[in-house]
Amino acid sequence: MSEPTGKYSITMPRDIAEAAKARSGPSGLSAYVAAAVARQIERDNLNELIAVAEAEHGPVTEEEIQTLRDQLHQARREQPRGGADAA
Repeated sequence: MSEPTGKYSITMPRDIAEAAKARSGPSGLSAYVAAAVARQIERDNLNELIAVAEAEHGPVTEEEIQTLRDQLHQARREQPRGGADAA
């Protein structure tokens, strides 16, 4: 089931609009822009969550970030190759 839609008029720089139009493919410019806005909302929500967590627990250190990156890279190396998700 599709979400209800509305028609809006927006203004953006012509070069950005043309680049988006060229990349939008068969789904069209409206779908492309809607997906971009949805991603930005997700990022904004995540940034708000991070701000709340850091206010409560303090900022994440570079050492903690690197430890988590190392764990992620190790997990990726341990994943079997060749499944449906293989690139």
